Amino acid sequence: MSLALATLLYEWRRYTAAMVALAFSGLLILAQVGMFTGIVKGATATIDRSRADIMILPPKMESLINSGGGNLPARLQPQMYLHPEVVEVASWDGDGGRWVNYPKDGKKAVTTFVNVNMVDTRPGAVNLPTDFSEDIRKALLEPYSVAIDETQLKRLGVNLGDSASLRGKTVHVRAILHGYPDMNNASVTMSRDTFRLLGMAYKDGKSGPLMIRVKDPARAEAVRDELNAKANGAYRAWTRPELAKANEGALMKEQIIGIFLGFSVFLGFLIGVGITSQTLRGAILSSIKEFASLRALGVSMGSLSLIVMELSFWVGVAGLMATAVLTFGVYLLATNNGLPMGFPPGWVIGVAILLLVISIASGLLALGILKKSQPADLLR
Repeated sequence: MSLALATLLYEWRRYTAAMVALAFSGLLILAQVGMFTGIVKGATATIDRSRADIMILPPKMESLINSGGGNLPARLQPQMYLHPEVVEVASWDGDGGRWVNYPKDGKKAVTTFVNVNMVDTRPGAVNLPTDFSEDIRKALLEPYSVAIDETQLKRLGVNLGDSASLRGKTVHVRAILHGYPDMNNASVTMSRDTFRLLGMAYKDGKSGPLMIRVKDPARAEAVRDELNAKANGAYRAWTRPELAKANEGALMKEQIIGIFLGFSVFLGFLIGVGITSQTLRGAILSSIKEFASLRALGVSMGSLSLIVMELSFWVGVAGLMATAVLTFGVYLLATNNGLPMGFPPGWVIGVAILLLVISIASGLLALGILKKSQPADLLR
């Protein structure tokens, strides 16, 4: 075991402030990334948990985030079956409307706009989420029935069994979903039949994006390439994981979110460097006689500097471990309250590198204190 690591393990209390500063710097960034990514996961949950292997979008549509609509010619749906490996095709239609609850006990009515997600209620349908229980599927078979995520109930002023007005027609809450929150507008899920009864079906030969299931999911990328080769500019095929990644990237490119994350990175760097460097300086200063003893034994200033740099590195590693624990705690807290979070590997790696850079930079700033480790001080 190196001297630096042994020092950290033996005198860890002196370095606690630095490790905590690094941990909260990392948490500040990752918590926001997780929240923003969770917004995407909540909005596209019906796709991410569907049986679809491939999505068909308009040719110029780069994601489902702030895309401005994704209408396709309805004639494309039967054309997809021309590919021999395509098993099932269904449109992913969505809309929205004015929601008004029927308040009880003289309470004020909740009036808001809701997003509408549509699923087919046929057993094993390509756009029916895999985590929909049989009870939920059967509940949505009833005309004008809707399912609502548990986190949206208070927001919409309803509970299981209540009724409300959607686009001027009465709908009934027949099922409660878990893990389908929508951070922007509240959302409800219904069957294709109810979707049509409410007058939200696409018209003029249009449909929403298409969801495709293939015989062998392992060949999804190959089928995607073959479909794109025959598209002639009419559409673009995406694999489901590819589209999910594009959705996350599109949200992170939003200007306001970019400002938030950029400010968090800058603030985390300043806090991390400020506290970590001061903690290291204080710890080294408290051990100045030990460093002076090493110099008296013939250890060069360069070697002592390497010890300090290695010590700062191990402080960074400890800060990373603390960041992981805190972030996991925030993740559990959010998911237990029905709010999904996601941590893209690129961001996780970037934050890890940032924390190590902060710790090493702090070590460099603390090197000046070594000049006070003069052997003559031992005689005082």
